[in-house]
Amino acid sequence: MATISVVVPALNDAVLLRGCLSALAAQTRPADEIIVVDNGSTDDTAAVAAAAGARVVYEPVRGIFSATAAGFDAASGDILARLDADSRPMPGWIERIEAAMTAQNGLTAITGPGEFYGAGPVKRALGRAIWIGGMFWFTGLLLGHPMVFGSNYAMPAEIWRRVRGSVHRDVHDVHDDLDLSYHLEPDMDVVYDRGLIVQISARPFDSFGTLWRRLALVWSTLSLDFAEQSPAARRRARAEWAEAQSAAAAAGENPGLVA
Repeated sequence: MATISVVVPALNDAVLLRGCLSALAAQTRPADEIIVVDNGSTDDTAAVAAAAGARVVYEPVRGIFSATAAGFDAASGDILARLDADSRPMPGWIERIEAAMTAQNGLTAITGPGEFYGAGPVKRALGRAIWIGGMFWFTGLLLGHPMVFGSNYAMPAEIWRRVRGSVHRDVHDVHDDLDLSYHLEPDMDVVYDRGLIVQISARPFDSFGTLWRRLALVWSTLSLDFAEQSPAARRRARAEWAEAQSAAAAAGENPGLVA
């Protein structure tokens, strides 16, 4: 059976991290490894992680992608799962990831939605429908597949090994999940599973400034990615790869060997 490492980047998130680690401790299929990446915290983040039995990795370069990348680099699992410090996965979260990865049997990531906590019912509903729903809709049109949602996804470690050198892991002002999604190669895919649910904090909606900063990160991320490869060129490369696989299959060749 595949081993699963769960990576949680954190910066001064001791209080919310307790909830995340408690939810991981209640999983029907335990993680083989939990890595909390302390991104320069001045609170008890590292102590909370260690007390829960997580492995603590320290990443001095500030930034969500720097911390995430450090965790992925340190992980030993066949499958790398990703949560935020405020994520609270449902009890069957890891079990569902394992089943999905077994069924896919390839370079396919899995992601799912979030349900907000810490706000009223109207704000939670609008957050899920507009913020999360809109994000998946927009990126689906842009990428041709769902993006991996940073608070809730998993992928084969092989995907990370292949893209770790091309993503903007040391750039502070990027959405790590959007940048990772844009750098997925033509033979890699993402499956959206509505049943793969985590609860996430509604703190992005605490103020207009907080929400605006997150929206601005979308633009800065896409600006970097578009400068490397236009969306049209990215979609074309994926289409050409798919056509080559279809042609190889029709000719009786092994499609997986066609570059």
